[in-house]
Amino acid sequence: MKIVSHVPARRPLQLLEVGPGGGAITKYIIEQQGIDYKAIELDEEKIQYLHATYPVLKDKIIHKDILKADKPFEGRFSVIGNFPYNISSPILFKVLEWEEDVEEVIGMFQKEVALRVCSQHGSKVYGILSVLMQAFFKVDYLFDVHENCFTPPPKVKSGVLRFVNTGNPYGIENKRKFTTLVKTAFSQRRKTLRNALKPILEAEALKDPIMDKRAEQLSVADFVGLYKQYYS
Repeated sequence: MKIVSHVPARRPLQLLEVGPGGGAITKYIIEQQGIDYKAIELDEEKIQYLHATYPVLKDKIIHKDILKADKPFEGRFSVIGNFPYNISSPILFKVLEWEEDVEEVIGMFQKEVALRVCSQHGSKVYGILSVLMQAFFKVDYLFDVHENCFTPPPKVKSGVLRFVNTGNPYGIENKRKFTTLVKTAFSQRRKTLRNALKPILEAEALKDPIMDKRAEQLSVADFVGLYKQYYS
């Protein structure tokens, strides 16, 4: 499978697969040497199938909801997955929670979501996850995945993204507060920042000329500047 060819080449590698399902990705990963593999899967029937089909997965599958899971490894690790489309955005917020230890993510998303996450400021689809993921990761759109690659074919198109941790280049010390600022800015994206950020910023901060803009007009660096000057 093409997505597996983008797994980081370094060895040893700690690798978490999110939602292995029927093992479409898993079967290729477990053939590789030097990978300490774990998976998180919620569906009991799929876990039983994986254990029966790939005995090497004994004690490698965590039966849990990814959104409620603890960090699966000590130290640095990478993530791969054909992410369930209904929770793909929450999965990225989970990645952000683990960001200090996540070196790289290779994930398949609904194409609409993938394009949104890697979009740049000024785009109508640029939003919360665009800013947050790009603040901590280099985001690349790798390739489309045709509907006919799936059985049955879904009604939506898919795309694969790669996220490479950039080591917090902006020096964001309080990720929670930065996230709050970004989420609040986009909560009323048709309004200017002056109106959208009024609930969380002091009156003096709202006088800044940048407050005449809307959230989608600000680059990641602009958001970091606002955070450091007025909300850190």
